[in-house]
Amino acid sequence: MSDFLKTMSIAASGLRAQAGRMRIISENIANADSTAPTPGGDPYRRKVPTFNSELDRSLEARVVGLGKVGTDSSDFRTKYEPGHPSADANGNVKYPNVNSLVEMTDMREAQRSYEANVNVISATRRMLQRTLDILKA
Repeated sequence: MSDFLKTMSIAASGLRAQAGRMRIISENIANADSTAPTPGGDPYRRKVPTFNSELDRSLEARVVGLGKVGTDSSDFRTKYEPGHPSADANGNVKYPNVNSLVEMTDMREAQRSYEANVNVISATRRMLQRTLDILKA
């Protein structure tokens, strides 16, 4: 029985980590076209999630967790828009370093990982139920 619980707990940690990753990706997508609040200032900077392996002492197993959220240090996109409120002295406006295509690809990958963990939990529940049915007979 403890192996079933361990499997479900490990998969649940994957669900939590991928859900956190999807929240960060959603934030990046939501801010893809935002500009700086002040002229010549920096706009939103893309966030990058990391994962870490953690020891769950109660399970005596390693689980995955959402690690530190870093920032992407790549350059901002700039456009020449002299009438824009966020334009610098040269008329250039900085836009976030968020590429929507990359974010959507990352989101799809996170969604597939999430679904894989759900499938592990579902399969484990079915095995646990079959085990209980056998024991009842």
